[in-house]
Amino acid sequence: MLTVSCESPGVLVAHQRPRPERGPAEVLLRVKRVGVCGTDLHIFTGHQPYLSYPRVMGHELSGIVEDADADSGLKPGDAVYVMPYLSCGHCIACRQGKTNCCVRIQVLGVHRDGAFAEYVSVPQRFVGKADGITLDQAAMVEFLAIGAHAVRRGEVAAGQRVLVVGAGPIGIGAMLFARLRGAIVTALDSRQDRLDFALRHAGATAAVALGEGDEAQLSRLTEGEFFDVVFDATGNPGAMERGFRFIAHGGRYVLVSIVQGEIRFSDPEFHKREATLLSSRNATTEDFETVMKAMREGLVPDVALATHRLTLADVPAGFPRLLDPAEGVIKAIVEC
Repeated sequence: MLTVSCESPGVLVAHQRPRPERGPAEVLLRVKRVGVCGTDLHIFTGHQPYLSYPRVMGHELSGIVEDADADSGLKPGDAVYVMPYLSCGHCIACRQGKTNCCVRIQVLGVHRDGAFAEYVSVPQRFVGKADGITLDQAAMVEFLAIGAHAVRRGEVAAGQRVLVVGAGPIGIGAMLFARLRGAIVTALDSRQDRLDFALRHAGATAAVALGEGDEAQLSRLTEGEFFDVVFDATGNPGAMERGFRFIAHGGRYVLVSIVQGEIRFSDPEFHKREATLLSSRNATTEDFETVMKAMREGLVPDVALATHRLTLADVPAGFPRLLDPAEGVIKAIVEC
């Protein structure tokens, strides 16, 4: 089968591998769509902290069942989505239902080879039927679920002021699901094209361009009180540290981004607000179900999100351009 692997930072190679054998309690899938994520871009550039090379990327996938156990509830030809966070089911996090931060988590495309291949075999309990949604939508559930999980972590409520810093796919997911909870959403980003997208498609009611005077503008939008919930989806340490300044008194700060190294903040400023600092990692079954329900109700702008397409064979040559801001990429979909 055709497979594309990242041999080292900046080096993608297409080659042939044997088709995987389905193991016990696994499902063999013919991969149909794979979304390109910021994680994949970080792997390509050498900035993903949980990875060793070489690695077959790709964790946002949909496919068609080729083979499954008779008692799995799945049959050949079924369209499915995959939850790529392969959790152990037994550790302290899993016992609390927090499978998204399992102690022994194995994420497809990060800790083990992923879906930039024609076939993949995955444990049955992480495969779900994509009933009522398209293959494109099924490949977008995962990244949107990360945004939905962050919004749930932030306990966003109707009427609250929400700031999302970083209007990439994850930030857009946070905006969408904050707006669906009735929040008043503001986007902050350095790219005008992404701010425009946030206003047109992601439910933002205001958009502020990063730069001189942005903090004053955010203050004016909130009558000097700033935001009940702030989300960082930038992957930039400086932005993550600066975001503490935008939390309202009594507010919450949700770090969806992950970076190597440390971030710092002013304890007096944090303390006087009695602010809450939260991390948000991956997503759970509940978040996947939230996204799929919204998709079935027509509340997710999936057609607008899918701005770029390439075939699996085109990935080695076409992948680098997805890093170019001039391309205006929101979500690239690899078709297998």
